[in-house]
Amino acid sequence: MQDALIINTRDLEFQLFEVLEAETLTQRARHADHTRETFNAALETAHAVAAEKFAPHNRLSDEHEPQFDGQRVTMPTEVKDALDAFCSAGFLAAGKDYEWGGMQLPSVISFACLSLFKSANIATSSYAMLTTANANVIERFGSAAQKRKYLQALFEGRAFGTMALTEPQAGSSLSDLVTSATPNEDGTYSIRGNKIFISGGDHELSENIVHLVLARIPGGPPGVKGISLFTVPKFHVNDDGSRGERNDVALAGLIHKMGWRGTTSTMLSFGERGECIGELVGEPHHGLAYMFHMMNEARIGVGLGAVMLGYRGYLASLQYARERPQGRRPENKNPLDPQLPLIEHADVRRMLLAQKAYVEGAYALCLYAARLVDEQNTGGSDTARAEAGLLLDLLTPVVKSWPSQWCLEANSLAIQIHGGYGYTREYPVEQFYRENRLNMIHEGTHGIQAIDLLGRKVVMKQGAALKLLGREIQRSVESARGHPALQAYADSLSQAWSELTGTVEALLPTLASESERALANANAFLEAFGHIVLAWTWLRQAIVASAALPEAKSEADRDFYRGKLHACQWFFHWELPRVSLMLATLRSLDDTTLSMAPQWF
Repeated sequence: MQDALIINTRDLEFQLFEVLEAETLTQRARHADHTRETFNAALETAHAVAAEKFAPHNRLSDEHEPQFDGQRVTMPTEVKDALDAFCSAGFLAAGKDYEWGGMQLPSVISFACLSLFKSANIATSSYAMLTTANANVIERFGSAAQKRKYLQALFEGRAFGTMALTEPQAGSSLSDLVTSATPNEDGTYSIRGNKIFISGGDHELSENIVHLVLARIPGGPPGVKGISLFTVPKFHVNDDGSRGERNDVALAGLIHKMGWRGTTSTMLSFGERGECIGELVGEPHHGLAYMFHMMNEARIGVGLGAVMLGYRGYLASLQYARERPQGRRPENKNPLDPQLPLIEHADVRRMLLAQKAYVEGAYALCLYAARLVDEQNTGGSDTARAEAGLLLDLLTPVVKSWPSQWCLEANSLAIQIHGGYGYTREYPVEQFYRENRLNMIHEGTHGIQAIDLLGRKVVMKQGAALKLLGREIQRSVESARGHPALQAYADSLSQAWSELTGTVEALLPTLASESERALANANAFLEAFGHIVLAWTWLRQAIVASAALPEAKSEADRDFYRGKLHACQWFFHWELPRVSLMLATLRSLDDTTLSMAPQWF
């Protein structure tokens, strides 16, 4: 596996240090021990482990997915070897305090490191991603006893974590959960119920598995207001942190999906023998709010995973297009002339440009979200931290959904460039497509994210988050107007943003009086909003590239910056114009979807 197929390291460097100015984070107290060199050392270590331990078994774990013989789950030994290397290198706790064995890396650097593992092997990396998110919930909302019991083991990889939300009868409708948690005299709870599609729900990759389980305490409020959160380990944990007896958590079976085949997807039964014990996290009936902390983190992780699968496909198809000779120019009718590499054909360059625009733009968005986490945690004022939190809330549905849709389209284009070979298992692009198709459903479908964005996020706090994003976009617009070649893009983005905010204003009365009608086409709003945000990420990159190009010291750097400017041009010429039609249809309150009677299908 060639290292170049995991990431374009020049793009990673550009995003982190030129666009997001990550080095300035070393001026903050939490990261004062770090330098650009220590950041690069962490990235280089992540790249090496990803290339040497994760990438080589990516196909193997897809072809030899986990098996359950009724007693234990088995999978290729390379999965555990890779995760052991990941944990030994300290990446599970990369951003955590020194006292927990962490490195206190900024979130944007930790996130960039994680992106390399997701690119190399999305299935194996998922165990680590879920564990980190699980530990973050316990760290933030758990009791002192729970933190003592679980956190060190989770940060070191001796225990892995999951989140157990979905139930067979409820699907995405969390208000219909029925798993129960009955109080015991000693303060624990007896858990009984079934969960489905629990990623990483059973394996032998770690000594223990800590499930975060949503359940109802009898007598609690109905709906989502009556949901509580519990730690339910596979093996009980003694007060000294040692592993105790097996808890009453049973693996009912494995689910075999079209992608992420190396990740166990499980059906779990809690309390079959009436002996499943869990501990309440935080206050009763606040479980969904606590779990959303993990869900939102997972949503950003899903978006990043979608980006990296798209990125892998792009790099693979770029390499193939450079090397594969096929055909001649349209005006050349001489069959004796040598064939051209695929990349010399305009339509192939179109497909490569689209992929580049989708994956590098979405990568910029994901890293920007991670940079907002840093601002939220270590910003210089209460206002800066609060504003970063608002922006992150607003952008989370986009970070999850836009890459899941458009980086999947990038994977489709990668298959197209490979031609008939793209459908075969001899080339990796068909696997990338299968893996990425799951991300449109992971952590909430497009429809759920769209309703969240239009129905809640853009109107929360009287539109405060939307105004903040508008302010940030306007700053970029003003900066771009200082570059003659970018002025037209600045004008286009400004106009698109104005049209979007006007659409929100037009929809507000209907949102208040007829929410179902206003939200019936929310998916189109999510797509339009996402396209505008992605145009903004490209304008931000173009501003930096435009300023750096005249000072570039090598032809490779000049080519890199020209490539960024051209991808920005492609997005503004071919993608941003789609927004106007979508917004016009939204303002018309078209009822075609809503008025279609079920019996007419």
